Amino acid sequence: MSEISTAARDVDGRARGSNQSGLRAHNERAVLSLIRRNGEMAKADIARRTGLSAQTASVIMRSLEKEELVIRDEPRRGRVGQPSVPMRLNPNGALSFGLKIGRRSSELVIMDFVGDIRVRRVERYSYPKVDEIRRFVEETHRELMAEIDPALRDRITGLGVAMPFELWSWAAEIGAPEEEMDSWRDFDVEAELSALTGLSVYVANDATGACAAENVFGGADCADFVYFFVGAFAGGGIVINGDLIPGRLGNAAALGSLPIPRTTGGAGQLIEFASVNKLEIMIRESGGDTSAIVGNQAAWDDLGDVLEQWIGEAAYGLAYAILSASAVYDFEQAVIDGAMPRPVLSRLIEATSERFDKLNHKGLSPVDLRPGSVGPSARVLGAASLPLFARFLLDQRVPYAERS
Repeated sequence: MSEISTAARDVDGRARGSNQSGLRAHNERAVLSLIRRNGEMAKADIARRTGLSAQTASVIMRSLEKEELVIRDEPRRGRVGQPSVPMRLNPNGALSFGLKIGRRSSELVIMDFVGDIRVRRVERYSYPKVDEIRRFVEETHRELMAEIDPALRDRITGLGVAMPFELWSWAAEIGAPEEEMDSWRDFDVEAELSALTGLSVYVANDATGACAAENVFGGADCADFVYFFVGAFAGGGIVINGDLIPGRLGNAAALGSLPIPRTTGGAGQLIEFASVNKLEIMIRESGGDTSAIVGNQAAWDDLGDVLEQWIGEAAYGLAYAILSASAVYDFEQAVIDGAMPRPVLSRLIEATSERFDKLNHKGLSPVDLRPGSVGPSARVLGAASLPLFARFLLDQRVPYAERS
């Protein structure tokens, strides 16, 4: 029997450890992953849940503590025996950069080992230009490094990037010159950003990264869900048995491209119904200012009938998209999140649920709708998680490429 085949699966779906010495790195990842998912754990519980011997678990925990990846909490005294000492991840144990490149804005953050964002910078634009992204990353990386405690700079593990695939193909939809957007075809994101920052670079689709952030850092309480993120355009991801499914080419769950029937006949794609870009078009057609809604809750509230109409159209598209996804796999939940104020998201989910209930569900399993728990930061959180999972954790949820 091979070493890998001896790894069993534990109760929460993660690979268990092995007592074979050749898998020490695997075992360390298994332990760190288990602690991350549970918040804190005593050594005895770690040994039991991973299947490692008590001695092996103790050796691994001493090593991780020496590397300052885990820290001790206060001892907990039970009814009998010695008090147990819970271990948890050290927030300063590892840090990472996360970059979201969007169609309307870019965001660069530093995230710690437990998923908290330490510092953040955002730059907004009408459309993304290669040269401007280079400048933003180079200057902002330098600024953020200066804000981090010098003692922690050596704990920066890399730069994760979440961005739409084939960004150049969306020029018409975002009103950008084709020749400028075409420059993205030849832009080697991993190589260029690694040269600018000196870091290993990992890249994932932005909606896939958002789904991973919901799965890893959010309030996901089920192992099977379809996820929609409504940003400038709509995208998403799917989680099956607790794992995000990236697909053969990393483009699984291209939910924004799902066909949606038009009430006037024919079909469009989900992005034509559920996207902030669609809302911006409606605002301009009504004579409004699209820039007013950026980060401004009150401006969204003032949209009145325009917002009501957009919510109706977006809910119509999302309801059909959820129905289609349910016909492919029996998801327990459909999760909707997006780049919008939470009250607007709540209204969108309520409207989607009402639409969904009126559709023909014959032959399909029930699916519950709920809001995402991460919010607008989901894409950049997913990006920043890439280096941490690639280096330290067993349950890597997002496909990545690396260029040292």
